[in-house]
Amino acid sequence: MDALNRPYRSVLYIPASKERALDKARGLPVDAIIFDLEDAVSPEEKDASRATLAAALKAGGYGNRARIVRINGFDTPWGRADAEAVREMDADAVLLPKVAGPADLDALAGITGDLPIWAMMETPRGMLNAAAIAAHPKLQGMVMGTNDLAKELQTRFRPDREPLLAGLGLCLLAAKAEGLIIVDGVYNAYLDETGLQQECEQGRDMGFDGKTLIHPAQVAVTNAAFAPSEEEVDLARRQIAAFDEVQKSGQGVAVVDGRIVENLHVETAQKTLAKAEAIAALTEDA
Repeated sequence: MDALNRPYRSVLYIPASKERALDKARGLPVDAIIFDLEDAVSPEEKDASRATLAAALKAGGYGNRARIVRINGFDTPWGRADAEAVREMDADAVLLPKVAGPADLDALAGITGDLPIWAMMETPRGMLNAAAIAAHPKLQGMVMGTNDLAKELQTRFRPDREPLLAGLGLCLLAAKAEGLIIVDGVYNAYLDETGLQQECEQGRDMGFDGKTLIHPAQVAVTNAAFAPSEEEVDLARRQIAAFDEVQKSGQGVAVVDGRIVENLHVETAQKTLAKAEAIAALTEDA
């Protein structure tokens, strides 16, 4: 499945050092996995985790799930070795933490070559440089690091995430301008389904393609929230049919459920159906 047109509703972090977690991930109904060499791996496990992850990816079994490897930053003792290791792994993309500007991506691309790059957007500098970062030719996607961003901004937790909205919005604008994938940050209270649902709906309505997750218990809620509902699919089909009908008579505007339907609404409807079809195809092939 084409990387930019596939679903990214649920993107689950998995510690690269834990063989049991790596194996369990093969059976989880997630759209993508971030195999984490960074925060989820202790310093004493860093070197061994590269070999553990390489073996798991070589063994396969992850189906159509997008396989993204998050490395340590180049300001750490492990970043360069991580990048060199990922270059040889059977991965779909490499994720760089705390991207501050295009130069960070240049440094990574100099090692990983043609492997697509994703950027963790989690610092004030990164927010201010979001447009330049998104325009990098090797960049395929952005991941919001809302925990680190909140720490840097010295904000307090709020269910509405108002203190983070400026940064989230800047990254969304940058990603959409360049046609990139962009996924929302994690929800820390992994057993709080109500709170997760609310945050998923907020991110979905803002325009995020999906959400990063820290626990398998979050997958079902997130998949449902970022998928078109039956009502949305039905409306999309009726909008397209109504518009096609009026065009036959030389008109350019249709009416469905008392609302005007023009070209732009048809384009949105077509994207809704395409997303539903992509999700169905991914589910069938899982």
